[in-house]
Amino acid sequence: MKYQMIVVGPLETNCYLVYDEETRDCLIVDPGADADRIFPVITEEELKPMGILNTHGHIDHIGANRDMKDKYDVPLYMHAGDKDRQPRLNQLELSLFLGAKDSPPPDQFLKDGDEILIGRGVLKVVHTPGHSPGSISLLADGFLLSGDTLFFEGVGRTDLPGGDQKQIERSIRERLMTLPDDLEVLPGHGPLTSIGRERENLSFLE
Repeated sequence: MKYQMIVVGPLETNCYLVYDEETRDCLIVDPGADADRIFPVITEEELKPMGILNTHGHIDHIGANRDMKDKYDVPLYMHAGDKDRQPRLNQLELSLFLGAKDSPPPDQFLKDGDEILIGRGVLKVVHTPGHSPGSISLLADGFLLSGDTLFFEGVGRTDLPGGDQKQIERSIRERLMTLPDDLEVLPGHGPLTSIGRERENLSFLE
């Protein structure tokens, strides 16, 4: 499988289009905002959206869910742990700042170990709570989408409602650091990294 990254919104969320190079079947991961930046890439690459997936329910990752769903009429996926975390965008200033719209409810809740088929490829759901109760990572052949759990030289914040520092450290130690060092990591914000690089950088692993 291949991917294309599009940075969206004032908080510079990484939206990923994960697709099968041959069939062009595509999963839209974390369309946080700027739908008008995402649509042209899908068209130019001749991708065929098969679903929308949120690695967690924070507003900067779900703000363009409605636009994506309205245009492509495909299922929306999220872990059940964040089913009550989707904000009601009744604060006009916040929604305008983030370029976000109120998200439709998920069509299907994911759980650890689920597999999502994208053409001939597979994404495996890895539950990695801590940043939020329903935070997930997605493991593909050659790369990992880590949401806001693991970043380049850092981890997700845990000072928001539902966050848990001990839990995110346990998720990283027990779920992600068991993966190969050369596995490419595609985080929810910032530059790409690898499991090996972060294994060396994270002090709580020492």
